[in-house]
This record gives sequence, C-alpha cells and structure tokens, in this order.
Amino acid sequence: MYLSDSEEIVAFIVAIAIVIGFVASTYMEIKNTIAEEKAKVAEKLENEEKIKTLITYFDTKKKLIDTVVQANKKKAAEINKPNK
Repeated sequence: MYLSDSEEIVAFIVAIAIVIGFVASTYMEIKNTIAEEKAKVAEKLENEEKIKTLITYFDTKKKLIDTVVQANKKKAAEINKPNK
C-alpha cells in the first residue's frame, strides 16, 4: 500500500508529534525524579542536624546530672563527717 504525498506528510507529522510527546514526558519524569531526590537529600540533612542537636542536648543534660550527683555526694559526705 502506497501513501499519497499528503498522507505521508500527515504520517510524518504524527510521528514527530509522538516522538516529541515521548521526549517531553521523559523530560518531565526525569525532572520530577531529580526534584524528589533533592527533597530527600534536604530532608536527610535536616534530620542529621536535628540528631546533632539532640546529641548535644543529651550530652549537656548528662553533664548537668553528673554535676548534681557529685554535688549530692559531696553534701552527703559533709553531713556524714563527724564534727571536730
């Protein structure tokens, strides 16, 4: 089956439109994937910062508790000392 010139032009235009559509959809998918990965990286960095803050908070709290325990031990030792 042979196509006339106008049918060939229409078929060519349709083929080009299909290829352009495929390229555009692929581009959009890649763009969305990159945006998702950037969001994941940003979330990971944010979570790491939160974890660092929590670690600092717990370290500070531990030091404070240790200081209170030492002060209580000193106070208990002074109370238990016989007066001279």
